[in-house]
Amino acid sequence: MHVIGLTGGIASGKSTVTKFFRDHDIPVIDADILGHRTYEPGSDTFHAVVAAFGPELVAADGTIDRRVLGGKVFGKPEELKRLTDIVWPGIRKLASAELSELEVAGNNVACLEAAVLFEAGWEDLATEVWVVTVEPDLAVKRLAERNGLDEEAARARINSQLSNDERTSRADIVIENNGSLAELDSAIAAAWSALQTRLRAAAGRD
Repeated sequence: MHVIGLTGGIASGKSTVTKFFRDHDIPVIDADILGHRTYEPGSDTFHAVVAAFGPELVAADGTIDRRVLGGKVFGKPEELKRLTDIVWPGIRKLASAELSELEVAGNNVACLEAAVLFEAGWEDLATEVWVVTVEPDLAVKRLAERNGLDEEAARARINSQLSNDERTSRADIVIENNGSLAELDSAIAAAWSALQTRLRAAAGRD
């Protein structure tokens, strides 16, 4: 099975790419959704997070209070790394299982969408990596409008991520999203068409 690892920064346009895939009946695994699943009560990750950060994380309903947890790691790089060292392997395990299920079900292509694909070291789960980029100033504008943030807060979030250069240097396919939605749709369609050509060529060599 050919797996597209899709990544990009905040407000880059990843959701538009995943919509394209879903519209073309390509299954998409969303690492954010898997992240929420890792926190489910009773899971290995749940127990590990509570053991690492304290029982006060557990709310009255038995779930992890994400606001309490966020307060323990926000602005504290060492604590955040301690958390991701627990959570990211849990997400990877779920992603690997879902990819295996999709392959057994007969899917030829699937997408793994993960904003932290590079940071978490999940590139090896993908056959090729697609990166969606947007110029930082434009990303700040879009994020501020979308999330109701002031420019300073939006820029801080953008600057906390990997840069476009860091991502594109490790990408197989780069989709730029600095223009209109129609231009983005066209770029996605072109990348998809090129992939179909490559897959047909590979099938012909088998």
